[in-house]
Amino acid sequence: MFKFSNLSYKNQRIAIIFLFSLVPIVLLLTFAYYPVISMFRYSFTSWNGLSKNMEYVGLENYKTIFTKPEYFSVFKVSLYYFFTTFIQMALALYFATILSFSVRMKNLFKGILFFPTLLNGVAIGFIFLFFFKPDGTLDTILNLLGLSGLQQKWLLNPNLINFSLAGASLWRYMGMNFLIFLGAISSIGSDIYEAAEIDGANRWHQFMHIILPSIKRILQLNLILAVSGAIGVFEIPYVMTGGSNGSSTFVIQTVDVAFKYSKVGLASAIAVVLLGIVIVVTILQRVLIKEEK
Repeated sequence: MFKFSNLSYKNQRIAIIFLFSLVPIVLLLTFAYYPVISMFRYSFTSWNGLSKNMEYVGLENYKTIFTKPEYFSVFKVSLYYFFTTFIQMALALYFATILSFSVRMKNLFKGILFFPTLLNGVAIGFIFLFFFKPDGTLDTILNLLGLSGLQQKWLLNPNLINFSLAGASLWRYMGMNFLIFLGAISSIGSDIYEAAEIDGANRWHQFMHIILPSIKRILQLNLILAVSGAIGVFEIPYVMTGGSNGSSTFVIQTVDVAFKYSKVGLASAIAVVLLGIVIVVTILQRVLIKEEK
């Protein structure tokens, strides 16, 4: 009969490591890798999610994604969030730089900027739903400022809806980027700033020649992660519009195609395309970081 105590100390350590690793590995294979493999398999079929028969259609689903406007349009919607990412990074870096110096009540401002990150995405969606609705918060503010001529149907106008949603997304995620930038800037030694001031460098020179080079890798990493997040936006536009009026994103479209229209095969193909984009961005991230070493 096998006894654990009969093993050598080295083999006991190996057995313990294996047994402790077995459960998370099984869970990872079951709930991560197996669904991804199944998603690839479904993407080549016309499966509706219910029937047992899966008709093989080859690359037809992928052809549909890139040729039919109703599916390809989500790429255009992603561009709104993509370009908003650069504004989000610029604002986060600006506030992080300002608050890294001696500023009165800077802890209060840090809390104000980081606060949106603590809120649930669904809650933020409802907040901005009331903010942008006709005669809502934004229209009231414009009216008080004497700018009632700028009032618009922010979530009903197809030309403005994605700008409004991208603005809500910017408000939510800027705080996390701000905190990461602030941590990176705070790690720079104070003696470097003192030496720069002795040499006559002002704040702008300190930012360009000390702060920016010191956080370059963090800036690249933050930007690439933000771009990946822009592609996978879901909560805010889903809560606020449900993807109507041309505001459907990659993830919203995937959910609708799979569960509203029962086209699991096509939805799986959309998810594979999204996965491919994320992988490309990740590879780009690794290449950029490797070049900096």
